[in-house]
Amino acid sequence: MCFNSFFFLFFFMLINFFFFVYFIMNGLSVFFEWEIISFNSMSIVMSILLDWMSLLFMMFVSLISSVVIFYSKSYMNSELNLNRFIILVLMFVFSMVLLIISPNLISILLGWDGLGLISYCLVIYYQNLKSYNAGMLTALSNRIGDVMILMVICWVMNYGSWNYIFYFDFMKNDYVMFIISFMIIIAAMTKSAQIPFSSWLPAAMAAPTPVSALVHSSTLVTAGVYLLIRFNYLLIDMFFFKVLLFLSILTMFMSGISANYEFDLKKIIALSTLSQLGLMMSILSLGFPDIAFFHLLTHAMFKALLFMCAGVIIHMMNDIQDIRYMGGLSLYIPLTSLCLNISNLSLCGIPFLSGFYSKDLILEMVSFNSFNLMVFILFYLSTGLTVFYTFRLIMYVMINDFNLMMIYNLYDEDYIMLNSMFVLLFMSLLSGSFLSWFIFSYPYMIYLPFNLKLMVIYVSILGSILGFMVSNMGIYSLNKLLLSYNLSSFLCLMWFMPNLSTYGLSYIYLNFSQILFKNIDMGWSEIYSGKGIFNILKNYSVFYNIYQMNNFKIYLFSFILWFMILFIFFFI
Repeated sequence: MCFNSFFFLFFFMLINFFFFVYFIMNGLSVFFEWEIISFNSMSIVMSILLDWMSLLFMMFVSLISSVVIFYSKSYMNSELNLNRFIILVLMFVFSMVLLIISPNLISILLGWDGLGLISYCLVIYYQNLKSYNAGMLTALSNRIGDVMILMVICWVMNYGSWNYIFYFDFMKNDYVMFIISFMIIIAAMTKSAQIPFSSWLPAAMAAPTPVSALVHSSTLVTAGVYLLIRFNYLLIDMFFFKVLLFLSILTMFMSGISANYEFDLKKIIALSTLSQLGLMMSILSLGFPDIAFFHLLTHAMFKALLFMCAGVIIHMMNDIQDIRYMGGLSLYIPLTSLCLNISNLSLCGIPFLSGFYSKDLILEMVSFNSFNLMVFILFYLSTGLTVFYTFRLIMYVMINDFNLMMIYNLYDEDYIMLNSMFVLLFMSLLSGSFLSWFIFSYPYMIYLPFNLKLMVIYVSILGSILGFMVSNMGIYSLNKLLLSYNLSSFLCLMWFMPNLSTYGLSYIYLNFSQILFKNIDMGWSEIYSGKGIFNILKNYSVFYNIYQMNNFKIYLFSFILWFMILFIFFFI
């Protein structure tokens, strides 16, 4: 099952690649309409849009999923239900492909809902309490986006068809489109985990690592960005887009800070994914969909590789994810360390790796445009924080002392995992330059002042120095006294977002229902219904029991009294 799925997806990737090259060279865009059923002038039509963007994204999705399935053969080899796992992954890929090629809102909803449902099934794959909580948080956060798309379907009914791509130009200033664009932005924010829906992405790390590599780094979380790229012509002048810019920059900043406080290996990588999603969303909000798509693809490569390396390390460390136990791993697992370091450096935007081409372009476009100081400062701060937590992670995992146990056996000879990682390593090195030659028909030449041009390098160097210093900081360091406990807990817990989106939402209702239960169910309704009637009857019967049993004279007297009453009643 593993190898069949791997070969199928790999060949699907090659077909997509050749079609992509053909389409982009000839400037083609193909629109299919497949009429499934026609009955009494009512037709159900499945439409498919193939252009260079959908083909390229499908190629990347199928490449990563084929590699992840190959990797799972070794990673999940002790799993009894491996076929079930692979079928779930294939269903996920199918939903993603349906979402990518749909110009129709109904089929987008099918793909979108399929993504949410299957991601829930994959998050709760290891069945324990933490997984169930994470799965419910994931599913319910994504339900908000599903409801928004359902409402968009209702609103688009005003135009007579669900093929939204036909209505961009001549319906741009319609008030209905204003409402639709708002809902589309909310839907994309839930799927791509922007503030205030950020808490589900780190929680979803309860899933197996291959799922994290495929679902929570490169495909599911980028579905929201892809939807906004498709709707971009409609949204470009909207006020909500400015709000999205603000929220996505804040997401970037918040996840960068939280990652510096986190000690769980997978959660650090999840928060870095969140940071990069904020970057994609913000550059999209500034009006550069091509650059956002470019960064989406390069990020997918190195982030999937990063998750795979984390999976290998967790396997070898006896299922321990805490980075404080790790250290010095570069001595024992050189090939995995090579992949981990290159993907980390690509994430930082080190020149001529894949992340550099897109990230540098994004930051230069931000510098080039006339946006306010807050946008500028937060962009560069978030970039510095990315380098900061990356170097902290490298120091903890690769360079410091090994902290687990005295006798250990770390080996680097799982060739199934390594081969799959090397495919992504190759792409992490080359995909940036290859995509920049393909996607942009002319080179972006951005002229900036010398210091502004080198600003990215300045913040990167500063971040790397800070990351090195923080990883070597002692437990009683003076620097720790500079932050109060309340402030550091606020920064550490993602600005209290997980608490707010779980406990915070349910507290009011649960508290109110507890008061109702205590006062109504267990209080007044008990007194005035079952228990109250029972008490009245019991008291009367006890009274009459005492009355009858203990006083024979009264009993006789009452008998005579009753007799007299009856006599009077009947005979007089």
